[in-house]
Formats: sequence, C-alpha cells, structure tokens
Amino acid sequence: MRILAIESSCDETAAAVVEDGRNVLSSVVASQVEEHKLYGGVVPEIASRRHAEAIVGVVQEALDQARLTLGEVDAVAVTHAPGLIGALLVGVNFAKGLSMAAGLPLIPVHHLRSHIAANYLAHPELKPPFLCLVVSGGHSHIVEVADYTKMRIIGRTRDDAAGEAFDKAARAMGMPYPGGIHLDRIAEEGGDSAFAFPRPRVDGAEYDFSFSGLKTAVINQIHNASQKGVELPVADLAASFRKAVVDCLVQNFQKAAEDFHCTTLVTAGGVSANSLLRSRLEALCGEKSWKLYMPPKELCGDNAAMVGAQGFYEWKAGNRAGLNLNACATMSIEG
Repeated sequence: MRILAIESSCDETAAAVVEDGRNVLSSVVASQVEEHKLYGGVVPEIASRRHAEAIVGVVQEALDQARLTLGEVDAVAVTHAPGLIGALLVGVNFAKGLSMAAGLPLIPVHHLRSHIAANYLAHPELKPPFLCLVVSGGHSHIVEVADYTKMRIIGRTRDDAAGEAFDKAARAMGMPYPGGIHLDRIAEEGGDSAFAFPRPRVDGAEYDFSFSGLKTAVINQIHNASQKGVELPVADLAASFRKAVVDCLVQNFQKAAEDFHCTTLVTAGGVSANSLLRSRLEALCGEKSWKLYMPPKELCGDNAAMVGAQGFYEWKAGNRAGLNLNACATMSIEG
C-alpha cells in the first residue's frame, strides 16, 4: 500500500510517499529554521503562511521523487494533532482537498505516534510491544506501546518538555535557534560537573518529569553571574545542564522499564538526537542486556515519512477520516 503523507505541525512543511509502512519511496522537507532564527523561536503566524506557500510544491516533489502520480497512491495520511493550530490546518485542509479530488481514503495521524513510527522505517525488525521515551520540544512522555495503535502513557512532564528546557536554556546562554542542537554541540567541550543543578522529582508520580525548575536554575545562574560581572564558562554550563536533563530522562525511563518488566526500549522525537542521551541509553541497555532502538538523527526531527509509516498502521486498524476532519492543538497519544 502506497501512502502519500503530509506533515505541517510546526515549522517544517513535509511530504513523503511510504509503502507498506516501512519502505520510504520519497521524503521532502521544506524547513523554515532560517527565518525563525530571526525571532529566536517559531512564530506561529509566519509558520502557517510559509506552509501555505510551500505545501503544493513539496507534495508535488514527493510524488515526483517517488515517480508516481496522485492516482497511483492508495491513501492520503496527514498529521491532524497535536501542534500549532494554524500550521496543522494548512496540512489538514490540503490533505482533505487531495482526498476529495482523487477519491482517496483520508487517514488522520497523531504527531507523537508518528515520531514513534520513525523507528519502523529504520528498524524493519521492530514490532510492539515495547516501551518508548518520546522527547521533543513540546512533549516528554514514557509510553507503553502495546500495539501499533494501542498506547498508554506511563509518565509525562508536569510542566516544560525536555526539548523546551534545552531551547530556553540555550537561548539564555546566547545560542541561536534551534538552541537544543547548539547546546548539545557546545556541551561536548565542557565539564559536566562544573555546576550543581537539581534533578527534580514529582512526588507520588515516579515516572513523571519536571523540567521547569531546572530551566529556572540555569537562567538564575546566568542572571546572577551577569549582575556580578562574572563571565561564565558556557561549555561547562551547557554540559552540566545537559547532564541534569539527561539524568532525569534516563532514570525515569530505566525505572519504568524495570517496573513494567520491559526489555525492549525505543526513543523518539527531536531530543532523541541528543548525543549524551543516546550514549547513556546505549550504555544502560548494554549493561542490562536490553534491546534499544533509536531513530537515525535524520528521522528524529519532523518529517512526513514517519507520518506515512504510522498512517499505514492506522489504516490497518480501520482509522479513517471524513471531510469533517479538523486540526487539534492538543490530543493524547492514547487516542
């Protein structure tokens, strides 16, 4: 089955053609990063306008790369939640138009489920059940994946997501957008014990995360140094902050895996590209003799190939949408 997939939940306009949920025939991503750098983050109104400008060309290029016409695909899949509402609406409405014009089934896809599905493209042998750490700019979840479309949240952030904490801390350190990537690179040059940051815990919810206080701690460190006229060693600060965030992620993920007797661990989302997180999880799973699956870095960020992968399994589960499909800014991965 060939699925034309569309993704527009944030600041990447993407389209792809995926066959049987595992084989990528084409994948095209139009990034807006350079424009949003001017503002230090994503401006929703600008993102929506750029999606509207780019989507026709991106979808056509995906079809051209796959050497297919619209009439030769079997369905259209689209990210409809969660994300920036204006951005989502561009993709959803375009997908509905294609579906109606070509008489193709329309498959609604959850953005975080897609991130998990990115692993199916890179690891053909991977099948549920498994435990997944979903970490991105807007989300930090530990998810029990019982089947391709049956998921349960075990732990979640109570405030900021890990990616959001990385981006805001990086911005406070004077790094350009997207901050998390730059912080990770600079942290490689620093000492991770130079600054003592807390490892927040959530009382009564041992798998949940809280990164707001950790983010505030690094910002206060920067403000205090500025007021005293002291120049902070940025590499050391970045390394110490990165270690604190990764410690929280790995500790909770490990505890959930042990308590739920899960020996197959998976990561997903933009923060799964973080070099320290990847090395720590590799070391943990090597020590415990657990299986670990992580998407390659090119599939960690937003793309439409992952939408096509998850779309295939949503289609198999009977999930279809009509022309009344709407975008939704927030929606649980549990469905």
